[in-house]
Amino acid sequence: MKPLKIYLMLLGFAIFTGATFNVAKYTVDYFSSFSAAAWRFGLAAVVMLMILMVTEGVGKNEFRKNAIAYLVLGIVGIFGFNALFFTGLKYTSPVNGALIMGLNPLVTTIFAQMILKDKMTTKQAAGIFFAFIGVLLVITQGSIETVKTLSISGGDLMIFGGNICWALYGVLGRRFVKDATPLSATTYPMTIGAVSLIVVSLFMPNPVPLPTIPIGAWGAIAFMAFFTTVLGYLWWNQGMKEIGASKTSLFFNLVPVVTMMISFATGTPVSVFQMIGTVFILLGVLTASGVITIPKHHTEKRAAVSSYQK
Repeated sequence: MKPLKIYLMLLGFAIFTGATFNVAKYTVDYFSSFSAAAWRFGLAAVVMLMILMVTEGVGKNEFRKNAIAYLVLGIVGIFGFNALFFTGLKYTSPVNGALIMGLNPLVTTIFAQMILKDKMTTKQAAGIFFAFIGVLLVITQGSIETVKTLSISGGDLMIFGGNICWALYGVLGRRFVKDATPLSATTYPMTIGAVSLIVVSLFMPNPVPLPTIPIGAWGAIAFMAFFTTVLGYLWWNQGMKEIGASKTSLFFNLVPVVTMMISFATGTPVSVFQMIGTVFILLGVLTASGVITIPKHHTEKRAAVSSYQK
């Protein structure tokens, strides 16, 4: 698959995931954390299984070969990430949560080096640096005091745990899943994770009775299920397969930018520092993806000139 198509898919992932921050905040007023995640991934798993059966069919040999890997990915990447993320949002501020999730490309790159033995290129290192600076500017609005006053709470630790789960989901999938298409590698772990979330949600009380939940909250669940989960996970796994963990994870830095843009569209003002931060984030993604090239070191140029003169 052409890199441009992969990058457009990952851009779509960032857009849907960025919107999810806004709609998820709305749903937790009507659903428990586990219930919201269970409905989201339960619906998504049904859709994914239908697509798999119609297009590829259920590959018993492929499932048997990767059964343990799918189980781990379902528990870690679906159940673990969502349980920690949704629960953490109840006990921490959006600033803390967004800053912690902004570390995902760095965490993923570290795991990729440890587990996959991937080497960090100069472009990737520069891209992560630019994007992380951008995330800091977007979240803190250029105020050092905001960083100084950040406090670590139980919610912060949960979000960071979810961050680790998401990084491991991509890296472990690339390491242990063999001879599987992105569709099957997405569907089976998602189904396992959805079943786990549904079982736990049965023991968790809802903030309000299901019959009284407004249609808007159900619409938010449907959006997260069909767009963020079905399309988002498929595109993410395709990116992991085609361009690797480090480059793919960098697109997660676009998520807070999308969230900021949606907030601006709904009436929240955007500061100059947030706009500057957005530029840094885009610069980081373009640098790591190879769209923007880094000039060679000056000494290399001098060596080339000396060689030519000889």
